[in-house]
Amino acid sequence: MSDAKIISIAREDLISFGDVPDATNALLQRGVLAYRKDPEAAEVLFQEALALDPAQLPVYYCLYKIYAYRGLLDNALAVATVGLNEAARQAGWSDDFRAWERAAVSSGGPDHFALYTLKALAFIHLRRGETSAAQACLDKLAELAPNREVDFTVVAALAEKVAGGA
Repeated sequence: MSDAKIISIAREDLISFGDVPDATNALLQRGVLAYRKDPEAAEVLFQEALALDPAQLPVYYCLYKIYAYRGLLDNALAVATVGLNEAARQAGWSDDFRAWERAAVSSGGPDHFALYTLKALAFIHLRRGETSAAQACLDKLAELAPNREVDFTVVAALAEKVAGGA
């Protein structure tokens, strides 16, 4: 158990993280609530959840989101990359997203998480000024999710704007 304060969570404050173990869910719920006032405490809770069960994909999401929000882009990139690899492993895909194929993509589970995280990686790469890496992610998303199962239009528009200004 972490040293973070025990936080009471009202039912209306709960977020659905899907089918995650109760202990992981409790840490994620406390982390989300803590983030509002104490991002460092949230980070500790999310890291504790990751250590508890590194196969739980929502933990990676929570971590890379708070790192990106706080401008800790190296951390966001590292966590999103590991989360992407874990999702690919669970989906039975290569750890190289460039090898992924449209026929393997379903509408949920680790497949969807992998695509969503690929979108997040595109955004993180853009924020880091790595336009070619961002574009590689976006190109793969366009191939894998042409019907916008994962809406990446905002990130794609940002990439176009960055490319136009370069």
